[in-house]
Amino acid sequence: MAYSMIGVRLVALWARTWIARWGALVAGLLVALAITDPSAADDLKKSGTVRVEQVQIAFIGSGNLGGGTLQFGGKSYEFTIGGLGIGGFGISKITAVGTVYNLDKLAHFPGAYAQGRYGLAVGDVSTGKLWLKNSHGVVIELKADREGLALSLGGDAIYINLE
Repeated sequence: MAYSMIGVRLVALWARTWIARWGALVAGLLVALAITDPSAADDLKKSGTVRVEQVQIAFIGSGNLGGGTLQFGGKSYEFTIGGLGIGGFGISKITAVGTVYNLDKLAHFPGAYAQGRYGLAVGDVSTGKLWLKNSHGVVIELKADREGLALSLGGDAIYINLE
């Protein structure tokens, strides 16, 4: 029983520290994303498609790590993706496919993105959608299939790196 209380205290300490360090950044990114809601934009120009596989772990704060493939200009490009966020509980494996908008140059794809997300996974039954946007105006819309046990509602600071 003493071990479980120590574990609870360590998790609480980690959550407070994480929120203090990253909460303001994630909140700012969420505000920016809300102000420029990609789903409401009329000027989205389809540029390519993506497929992403990642694992997300969440307990108030969240982290995700994975990789994917970008189809752009008739070619395929491998990339890694990872980030930190706020909101959600559980662990899930995410497989997502979607559309990339407003990508004029490959050099505008890698970098930092703000992500808004919602989703639910219980076993292999899931629902969810992700919107990502970067400073170059590139927007990625993803339909996510999840496996695991997770509730996801929040936002993340995401970084994409071309391999």
